[in-house]
Amino acid sequence: MFSGVSAALTRARGPFKRASMRADAFFEQELARREAAGLRRELRPVESAQETHVVVGGRSVLSLCSNNYLGLATHPAVIEAAARAARDFGVGSGASRLISGSMRLHHDLEQRLAAFKGTASCLLFSSGYHANLGTIPALVGEGDAVFSDALNHASLIDGCRLSRAAVHVYPHADIGALEQMLRREAARRRLIVTDSIFSMDGDAAPLREICALGERCEAMVMVDEAHAAGVLGPHGAGLVEALGLTEQVAVQMGTLGKAFGCFGAYVAGSGALIAHLINSARTFIYTTALPPPVVAAAAAALTVVEQEPERRSALHRNAVRLRDGLRAIGYRIPSGDRHIIPVVIGDTEAAMHVADALLQQGVLARGIRPPTVPADTARVRATVMATHTDRDIQEAIEAFRCVRPIARTPR
Repeated sequence: MFSGVSAALTRARGPFKRASMRADAFFEQELARREAAGLRRELRPVESAQETHVVVGGRSVLSLCSNNYLGLATHPAVIEAAARAARDFGVGSGASRLISGSMRLHHDLEQRLAAFKGTASCLLFSSGYHANLGTIPALVGEGDAVFSDALNHASLIDGCRLSRAAVHVYPHADIGALEQMLRREAARRRLIVTDSIFSMDGDAAPLREICALGERCEAMVMVDEAHAAGVLGPHGAGLVEALGLTEQVAVQMGTLGKAFGCFGAYVAGSGALIAHLINSARTFIYTTALPPPVVAAAAAALTVVEQEPERRSALHRNAVRLRDGLRAIGYRIPSGDRHIIPVVIGDTEAAMHVADALLQQGVLARGIRPPTVPADTARVRATVMATHTDRDIQEAIEAFRCVRPIARTPR
């Protein structure tokens, strides 16, 4: 019997192998196309914890590309909270929140995050991508309209597309264009979605004007605070808090994997909003709940954010020092003082050469190319951390000075 089965499997492998070869040929063509355009991506392993210096290729280098803005990924209290939760509750949540995975840890963190954001309620998601992909289609659908900033994060863009609502993309931060679009659109329900701090440019959305426009045109406003939560505002709750707009923003999304140094995300808003998401957001309903160690770590990180505002101050100082230093040696740095610093090179190949040369100088800062950024705006995206020292910032400036001729060389 077994020999008959083996023979049948051998015969079946022929068509499968041919199909696999055809698929591989397609993959290789796509990779060759990306290679020719200078757009092929590859993974570079980091061999140490996410601190101000990391080990890459067996060598310690200064990291200027982590979103661990406050240095909490290795904070002793955060690590201990994760370890304690693993011992007490295990390393997995066992199921989705609506089955058996909704643990007391999740509910406690949601209550704390709601208080932190100044909202009535909050809901945890597995990632920022999950949060945006699930929330936007739960807010608008066919017959509705969504208005999205041209430089919004990919997760917002994909959430808009999945919603089946009419999608209107307005030029970056262009309130006039947004108003014209809103006034022309007669959809039954309208939603404006925007990042608060844009991930590749580091600039802030004109939230006051957006909220005023939303009020006048009867449109909901959703703000992605991924790069602002933990960093901006008197309590670190984000740009919405900093501008006093909590009552005007219907939906606030934030992540736990950036300034909080952990993993996961949340949506904060009214009790009705959160109840609706529990029943409608597919990326919440059909996803295993965040593991207990991650939830406990995030709760400990939130405590640090609340109790140590000096970390936000240090982050701001480091950002100003690095921006000013890079401008002084001739780099093109857009205006602003945020912790995301785009060093705009323009040419894709030159930008990648600069990033490679920086690594040779002992600084890890990744090159960013289209389609992540618009054509002819390839850049080295530098980010600072609160835990960077003055010496670290000066070391970074000197490395950029050494590779400056490469940035100026036409390609």
